[in-house]
Parts: sequence; C-alpha cells; structure tokens
Amino acid sequence: MFPRSPELMSPDDTALLVIDVQEKITPLMAGSDRAVWNIGRLIDGAKLLEVCTVATEQYPQGLGPTIASLQTRLPPPLQKRQFSCRECLELLATFKARGIYKLLVCGFETHVCVQQSVMDLLGEGYRVYLPVDAVSSRATLDHETALRRMDSCGAVLTTTEAALFEWCETSTAPQFKEISKLVKQAGP
Repeated sequence: MFPRSPELMSPDDTALLVIDVQEKITPLMAGSDRAVWNIGRLIDGAKLLEVCTVATEQYPQGLGPTIASLQTRLPPPLQKRQFSCRECLELLATFKARGIYKLLVCGFETHVCVQQSVMDLLGEGYRVYLPVDAVSSRATLDHETALRRMDSCGAVLTTTEAALFEWCETSTAPQFKEISKLVKQAGP
C-alpha cells in the first residue's frame, strides 16, 4: 500500500471552522435550512472523529448569537469585528499548537466573512477546503462568484458528504457506522 495523499483531510491535521451562523443573518441566506443542516452534520462528524472545531461570531451585539440548533454543539465562539477571522489570533494559535494546517471552512456569508477568512488563511499558508453545500449568501450571484474566486485562489471545493468520508478514511474505522448515519440523514 502507498501513502495517503497529502491533499486529503484527516482528523489529525484538519480543523472545522464554523463562521458566523448567527440568529439575525441565517434566515436571510439562500437555502439556509440545507446549509445549516449540513453545518450541523459537519459539527457532529467532527465530534465523532475528534476533529478540532472552532466557531466565530461577527459582532454578536448586532447580529445575535450563533443559532440555537448549533450553539449547543459548538465550543464558545470567538467574537470578531473584522469580516475575516484573521483578528482571532487565538484561533491561529490553537491550530499551530495542534499541528493543524488544513481547515474545512463553512458558514455565512460566502462572499463576505467566509471569503475574506479563506483568502487570509490561504495567505497564512493553510490548506483550505470549502464544503459548497455548507456555505451561503443572500444572493446566489454573490455565492457563486465567491466560490469561483476562492477556487481560483487555491481553496479546495468539496461537499459535506465527501468531507465526512474523507475524515473517516475507511469503512473499518470504529466511527464509520455513525458517519454513515449522518450521511444518510434525510435533509430539509
């Protein structure tokens, strides 16, 4: 057997970054029910596979806290005022301390906080993966344009299901049956 590709994510070298899934903006996102459902599945899969998970909130005094359905499943979020997560220095310190150099980034809005965070993280040398079914914007044009831009700058586009199975790696993993249940869930 030859070694696994360094292009693939694993629980040891990857973190899940959940960006700004907050009360006041979530209902405005195109297809928010499906995006939130996929973000929830990523959070649950990360927990099963012990993937480091971090969340942020953009100006919670104005946009409210993380939505209730995800809040209880996440560690306390880091608060920020910049659109990018780059002001959350403890975020980068957590990743560096754990040897994490790959990030699976999901959340809202694709063309603002997600895109600016992805660009800054790429600039810092991180390998960034973007589950296209777990990010959204208010307008489809903004969402699709941001996906193309991040792709052209080096982010790796993927899906929630692909990421979950990539983290799991093998059907012999003890968590495989639970990951399969997450994948088979009926969506909104």
